[in-house]
Amino acid sequence: MSKTVAIIGTGQVGMACAYSLMIQQVVETLILVDINHEKALGEAMDLIHGIPFLQPMTITAGTTADCRGADIIVITAGAKQRQGESRLDLVQRNVEILRGLIPELMQHCPEAIFLLVSNPVDVMSYVTWRLSGLPWSRVLGSGTILDTARFRSVLAERFRLDPRSLHAYIIGEHGDSEVAVWSKVHVAGTPALAFFPECGDPETLEAIASQVRQAAYEIIRRKGATSYAIGLGVTQIIQAILKDQRRVLTVSTLLQGEYNLNTVYLSVPAVVGSQGVARLLPIPLTESEQTQLLHSAQTLQGVIAALGL
Repeated sequence: MSKTVAIIGTGQVGMACAYSLMIQQVVETLILVDINHEKALGEAMDLIHGIPFLQPMTITAGTTADCRGADIIVITAGAKQRQGESRLDLVQRNVEILRGLIPELMQHCPEAIFLLVSNPVDVMSYVTWRLSGLPWSRVLGSGTILDTARFRSVLAERFRLDPRSLHAYIIGEHGDSEVAVWSKVHVAGTPALAFFPECGDPETLEAIASQVRQAAYEIIRRKGATSYAIGLGVTQIIQAILKDQRRVLTVSTLLQGEYNLNTVYLSVPAVVGSQGVARLLPIPLTESEQTQLLHSAQTLQGVIAALGL
């Protein structure tokens, strides 16, 4: 791969992704595209002035036509989630943006992998897959990679551990119906609740899951938007693709029978490499977790059906 990434949308999330990619030296060429070209140009200039502190790279502001040859198209463009608004409330506004954007991008960069970050990310990923006609593996969403990080962060603080030493997953919708997979929370191959039985009562578990679910709303209430953490998460996905790491990440991808679910994009552990999603890794769920995942899928399928694609 040429390590060329185009970011569509230079709002707070798009630029957090761009800055993270830049300072971690993940890409060789970064292209910024925005309907407000002057904004994209200003952002590119600001980043370019930081290159002397890093290894050389190319940063430009352009149009969708300038994305030709990009390995990955990152789509962050879309309406901003307002205080008190759920991610699913953004559907109609952001689908209309994709209806105009995806055909343009397919004209110029049909060989790229498309990574959706715009919310509601599961629905946006599905819509992009349908509009682009690309193989499902080359259209993925950032999904619950951030929710999973929040889950691990909250648990690590409670357990007084490095979050990198703790394995835990949030699956399903990146939103209010997301599922905390308590049966798979473990440390050093041992169920975490065996180490910390005081956290095992249902009320405590639900309080932790609720803290993770409500995190974005709390951040939006305080500062207007979430950006830094998702920028870092998107960088991890891009690294996995550009370096063919075959890393297991909870990205939003198409289910085709896994977990007894079909034709819906949502997040489950998946192997991410140079071709996008290489394969899914279905994990055994408890009956309760499977029921919650079904509810999450039905929530998304109801939204998708209303779009009339």
